[in-house]
Amino acid sequence: MTERVKLIWDFRGPNAKPIATHHAKHLTEFAEAEKLNNTISGQEEVTEMHHIAYLIVEKKHMDTLRETLKPTRGQLYDEA
Repeated sequence: MTERVKLIWDFRGPNAKPIATHHAKHLTEFAEAEKLNNTISGQEEVTEMHHIAYLIVEKKHMDTLRETLKPTRGQLYDEA
């Protein structure tokens, strides 16, 4: 099993949901343009005023993508 990480961008405020949704769309486009395999992107609601956009990638890409995309934070991704 390939180890993967979840790169996370936090958005807060009354417009957090549409901003996170839009950012997730760009993350999907980026992954396709860079031909990254085995990725998942999307957005999640943490609270009504806090949403996140995320990109799940193979751990070997983490350092490069962290420098390129500047996520707020990251965590190991557990598929369970």
